[in-house]
This record gives sequence, C-alpha cells and structure tokens, in this order.
Amino acid sequence: MVEVQNAIYRAGLRASPVDDALVLERYLDATYRVACTVAEEEGQVLGFQSLIRPRPDYPYEVPEGWGVIGTHIHPSAGRQGIGRRLIARSLSAAKAAGLRHIDASIAADNAPALAYYSAMGFVPYRQGGDVIPHRFDLESPRLPPDGA
Repeated sequence: MVEVQNAIYRAGLRASPVDDALVLERYLDATYRVACTVAEEEGQVLGFQSLIRPRPDYPYEVPEGWGVIGTHIHPSAGRQGIGRRLIARSLSAAKAAGLRHIDASIAADNAPALAYYSAMGFVPYRQGGDVIPHRFDLESPRLPPDGA
C-alpha cells in the first residue's frame, strides 16, 4: 500500500510520499475504518480503496454520519477496472455500516480521480478551492455501472 501511494506521488498525483506509519494510521486504524480493500495480483498490490469515518482532524468538513473514500491505484495498473471492482465492496461495506453518504474530496488538478469518481456516480456538492468535494448518496437508486 505504501508503494502504491509513493508511485502515485512519483507520478505527480499526490502531494507527498508516505511511510508505513502514515498508511497504518490513515487507512487501517480500527477507530475510523469501515473497510479497506486491496487489489493484488501474484502478491503484488495494484491498488486499494479505503472507506473511513471522518477523523476529528479531517480537513474537508465532512458531516458526521458520512464516510470518506479514497482510491489509490498504482499508475502502472490504471484503466484495468480495478477501481470498479473496489467500489463494489466499499459501497456494500458503507451500506452495512449504515452510512447514507460518502465523500471523495479530490484535488482539482487530479484529472484521473475526477473522471473515476464521476464515472462511479459521485457528484460535486460544494466549492472547495484546490479540492473538489464529491458525494455519493447511498440511498439513491443510481449505482456505478458494471461492477457494483
């Protein structure tokens, strides 16, 4: 998971590199984690998707009762349908956890992430400056195409 994020950083799509401690805290801390699904092939992590409840220090003002999703795909594994497969599990976990909405706060200059979340049914819901907050309403009949 660390290498996936650091490859994204090297590709210019992440502001800073990460280490094991940051990944453990941000994505796997049981206090906030709803789900974390890893896509791998032959023991190699290709990507992962985390779904957490917002931490008190979460910078994007997500309302209580919402989930926060993050999708991280190694640049060499992009456009292979990994994100579509991951979102199916995350939406199922979100429903099981009783979440009604999911936030994906996306950097305005991250075109691949903006395209992905739009294709998955997320829509912008407020102005955010350098970050564009998107939401997915779990109560909506609208579901991502093929894969969820």
